[in-house]
Amino acid sequence: MSHEITAVHMSATGNEHEHIVEVQWRNATNGGTGNSTRSAMVRFINEKNDVFVSAGSRRVAVGVVNPSRGHAYIRTHADGSWTNNLLSLPRY
Repeated sequence: MSHEITAVHMSATGNEHEHIVEVQWRNATNGGTGNSTRSAMVRFINEKNDVFVSAGSRRVAVGVVNPSRGHAYIRTHADGSWTNNLLSLPRY
């Protein structure tokens, strides 16, 4: 299954990837839309589902970061490096 993240909802305490609490997404196969909490999206990605952000004509993969402290969070990963594409998405 493949989902495109289209918007992010941030906590009131910050503006970094760790502060994304929910995302809106579009199913790339059937066009369905929905929203998921950060923890639900982490599980979805860990189950080997494809999640991405559109950056112009490119798809940038979304991966899971597992810090030594705190909760797992999502972040884009392109060309071997963690990137900030999620933080550029619209907020809701």
